[in-house]
Amino acid sequence: MDENYDVIVLGTGLTECVLSGILSVEGKKVLHIDRQDFYGGESASLNLSQLYGKFKPTSQKPELRGRDRDWCVDLIPKFLMANGELTNILVHTDVTRYIEFKQISGSYVYRGGKISKVPANETEALKSSLMGIFEKRRMKGFLEFIQNYDDDVPSTHQGLNLDSNTMDEVYNYFRLESGTKDFIGHAMALWSTDDYLKEVARPTYERIILYVQSVAKYGKSPYIYPLYGLGELPQGFARLSAIYGGTYMLDTPIDEVLYKEVDGVSKFDGVVTKEGKAKAPIVIADPTYFPEKVKKTGQRVIRAMCILDHTIPGTNDLDSIQIIIPQNQVGRKHDIYIAVVSDVHCVVPKGYYLAIVSTIIETDSPHVELEPAFKLLGSRVDTLMGIADIYEPINDGTSDGIYISKSYDASSHFETTTDDIKDLYFRITGKPLVLTKRPNAEEEEANAGVAA
Repeated sequence: MDENYDVIVLGTGLTECVLSGILSVEGKKVLHIDRQDFYGGESASLNLSQLYGKFKPTSQKPELRGRDRDWCVDLIPKFLMANGELTNILVHTDVTRYIEFKQISGSYVYRGGKISKVPANETEALKSSLMGIFEKRRMKGFLEFIQNYDDDVPSTHQGLNLDSNTMDEVYNYFRLESGTKDFIGHAMALWSTDDYLKEVARPTYERIILYVQSVAKYGKSPYIYPLYGLGELPQGFARLSAIYGGTYMLDTPIDEVLYKEVDGVSKFDGVVTKEGKAKAPIVIADPTYFPEKVKKTGQRVIRAMCILDHTIPGTNDLDSIQIIIPQNQVGRKHDIYIAVVSDVHCVVPKGYYLAIVSTIIETDSPHVELEPAFKLLGSRVDTLMGIADIYEPINDGTSDGIYISKSYDASSHFETTTDDIKDLYFRITGKPLVLTKRPNAEEEEANAGVAA
């Protein structure tokens, strides 16, 4: 195989595949390798045999209906914000032509021992059990302030400054109760801790705007989800890369990483596999490929994949939902997230539901930390649990040409992942990621005909 490339990519997680696709479209010669025989890495969707092989290899699998491939179980429970950055990347690169999405039917928040629907519009807000009548008025005033705020129009500021006032000060200005702060901060702004209260208000303002715009796009909830599971996302970008000349090699372990000395600095020079030697000046990799160049963040995530044969109690039998359990509702420092999908998303056979629970571990008994979520789910056919450390690169990659992605965190959406993608792209190319609209299928075929 001995060949030269512009970029070598190791691992087929979402971050790696997005960058591989974008760089291929930009004309880079990309070689993409994964030691595993399936796409997705830590963001893969597994069939039943793969799932039990990974999490319960020695135990008896319960009697479950459906074929092996009727099950597509995500390793990480995340949804896409309908108006979020990953959705924008999908639309601009036209990877949406390979993937079909469905909306998540509702977003719920845990409060006072029960779950309530997060209002998707003003009518739902007026009916919501989350607030009393006077608090609803105050909440309405707060949301109007958020939606009308214009940096260039001081009259919309109401004497507040998003870059100097803390979020707590903004809440207090509107005299919002602590339960309402909880629901806004955790179920709308999607912060996983209360640290944001002492920070300036702008990041929370931006997150609420994203939430409101995402809900407005389709109604019901701000989230969308790909049919056949999240593993479709990296595969879609892999297909994009291949169309633009990218080469993919699955089930290919790395035998050796090659380096060369440049001005006394050891730089990446290529890899050796069973297929031969491949050389490139830079590599993009997930943390597992360069364990000596990453560090643990000190946080670990526990995820539980729960197979159910019923909808979640108290949700009007919705086929898909997100539930957020704010940390202070259950005496914790981090929120607990529950993502529920079903056969309408083509991830389980009819009659089954998949609830994936995740949180940051805080004690020596992580399984016990998920009990508040398990109580909300009701009876479970089976539960498979995994614990993962969160890694991040020690260096930015500019000196040695080794650019390493971050592990997937416990957040309920992909916004932190797209931050990492944009950051890596900037470090690799020296310019911000600006997506130009890719030609549609007809235009692409016409261009190919002209080129021929």
